[in-house]
Amino acid sequence: MSTSNHKPPSAILTVNGIEVQVVRKAIKNVHLAVYPPDGRVRVAVPLHVTDDNVRLAVINKLGWIKKQQAAFEAQPRQSQREMVTGESHYVWGRRYLLDVVERAGKHEVVIKNNARLILYVNPDTTRANRELALNEWYRAKIKKRVPALLAKWEPIIGEQVAEWGVKRMKTKWGSCHIARRRILLNLELAKKPVECLEYILVHEMVHLLERRHNDAFRAHMDRFLPQWPLHRDILNQAPLAHEDWEY
Repeated sequence: MSTSNHKPPSAILTVNGIEVQVVRKAIKNVHLAVYPPDGRVRVAVPLHVTDDNVRLAVINKLGWIKKQQAAFEAQPRQSQREMVTGESHYVWGRRYLLDVVERAGKHEVVIKNNARLILYVNPDTTRANRELALNEWYRAKIKKRVPALLAKWEPIIGEQVAEWGVKRMKTKWGSCHIARRRILLNLELAKKPVECLEYILVHEMVHLLERRHNDAFRAHMDRFLPQWPLHRDILNQAPLAHEDWEY
């Protein structure tokens, strides 16, 4: 009986005190990323790449990794939302104070006087269900804006999006399934300035032209949305949700 020499598809390596998730895939190049909210490091590598070569690739990028992790650490961070009156919540980058009003009937969210976010819920609604009601309202806010953005950008970029949706994601602001021409947008974007939603949508649409984040990708972004670095910086500087967010 022969034994397999295949490496596991996912493993954890420690490099200079930094835990690195290593994912081996049928790809041609090494892809290194640092993810919010806590600076988790992940590297995707071709199947044949050894652990020693992964360590070398990470060591060569240590300065960049630590810079990214420091930036995430420095970002303002909201405490765990308890979904009670008086809390701060954000809509399109603007801060509102939450008012929770108990009443019989359908859950509803209303902005009042450009200062308060009124959450109408049934009596004895749990914290989790209050949050669910608010998140569904956030989802609807994004879904209302996306069609106009697609109508604007599809002729500019010259690519059509077949499907799109809004999802809570842990490690990405957006994603693009190129074969299906399907784009997913992070629910958290409803809390950020609207320019961030547009930037992420354009970013994911550009992946229909170029899969990787290489010079060609950046050239497309520079041509279509010259101010994209500003939007990226606004997104990175906006308050992060609590560490337990599921984006």
